[in-house]
Amino acid sequence: MAENQHSFPPGSRWERAVVVGGGYAGLVTARVLADHFAEVLVLERDPVRTDTGVHPHVPQGYHAHALLARGGDALEALFPGLRAELAELGAPVFDYGERISFLLPSGYAPRDPVGVHIQTFTRDELERRLRQRVLALPSVRLLAATRCETVTASAPGRLDRVRYRTDGADESAEVTADLVVDASGRSTPIDNWLADAKLPESGKTVIKAKITYTSACYERPPEDEQDFDVAYQMTFAPDVARGGVVLAVEHHRWMCSLFGFDQQVPPTDDEGYLDFAHTLGNPRIAEQIKRGTRQGEIHRYTNPGNEWRLHHKNARWPERLIAVGDSLCVFNPVYGQGLTVAALEAELLGHLLRRRAADRRGADRRADDASALDGLSRVYHREAARVIQVPWTLATSSDLMWSPEGQPRSARFAHWYNQHVFALAVHDPGVWARFVRVLNMMAPPSLLLRPSVVAKVVRHALRRRRER
Repeated sequence: MAENQHSFPPGSRWERAVVVGGGYAGLVTARVLADHFAEVLVLERDPVRTDTGVHPHVPQGYHAHALLARGGDALEALFPGLRAELAELGAPVFDYGERISFLLPSGYAPRDPVGVHIQTFTRDELERRLRQRVLALPSVRLLAATRCETVTASAPGRLDRVRYRTDGADESAEVTADLVVDASGRSTPIDNWLADAKLPESGKTVIKAKITYTSACYERPPEDEQDFDVAYQMTFAPDVARGGVVLAVEHHRWMCSLFGFDQQVPPTDDEGYLDFAHTLGNPRIAEQIKRGTRQGEIHRYTNPGNEWRLHHKNARWPERLIAVGDSLCVFNPVYGQGLTVAALEAELLGHLLRRRAADRRGADRRADDASALDGLSRVYHREAARVIQVPWTLATSSDLMWSPEGQPRSARFAHWYNQHVFALAVHDPGVWARFVRVLNMMAPPSLLLRPSVVAKVVRHALRRRRER
């Protein structure tokens, strides 16, 4: 099914965009680019096919993933009918408050409707469905088993010439693009591209929080009917260093990930895996591991923390080059923000391209005049930084608390405030509903700073103080 939502007369689009990387971020970006470019060339280093799901160079792909409600809405807008398509495979859609057994540091969250709906599935199935839809678009061409060797300049101040080589080819090939998108992931070679062009590297902000994930998928017994679709125990610095989650996913399975901070590493053997699950405070996780039949291997992946490449602060950032997904910002996966942020970045790019196209038409330029894209890369990175800022702050404020030293005052306050919000949420469905909306990026964090909530937090803090 083609996803182009607009009809374009011949010659009304820019000529070519190149996407380096054909994983999740590359696919959602290619979908947006297909509305604006006559050719979208996707370079993917793995030998993927249309029916490929997660591929070998995405080690985190074998683990439990969350698509926040805001991300789910963005994907549905880009790929109409995707939610129903996944639901037909058995991926449940449910109210976040009703079908999640969520163990907070202070106890279980209320099981009341909150009006925020999410869907759970494996990243493997999600990427498969997205890849099939994107590759069905007439303007998209995937070159699998193809490595991007470098990106160079066709003119001063821009990086737009892509040299690549397909496995088995005698020589490299080269194309010049109107726009190049770096979607190559956390191991992006973008610093090399900038250095080769004698341009400065962008600064980075790194917040370490070493979390190890060990994950497996389990077939659910035919008679298994539970009152939840997600069972979760969150980690919380500094005292709760172990956590885990089981998600109901397509084809009547549980996707399970156990995770631990620093030296708390979940084992990869069945007995050790179950023993680790039994140490968690939410018994539903171990119960489903014990009841299910494991499918495939048990996978382990260690994420060192959060890393944000500050391209928006690079005064000499080149034209015609942008970054998306983990190439731009790597989040600690425990908060489930990465998929959603990548979808919002694609949504942002689509908005900016539509505006540029309208300005081009208003100026009565030739439809394929690429000069209308001048300045886009800097505007995009500034706007993307605004998209990233809120989830980054939410994640890193918590992760900073794992370290006993160097905790900024803002992080200490956020951690203190969250502790009291969690304690209130256990007994106050209204506070929990607000937290869920913020967590799912459906509302700004200021929703938890409204006077009524602040007053409850202050009263709770004073009461706790008197009790000590």
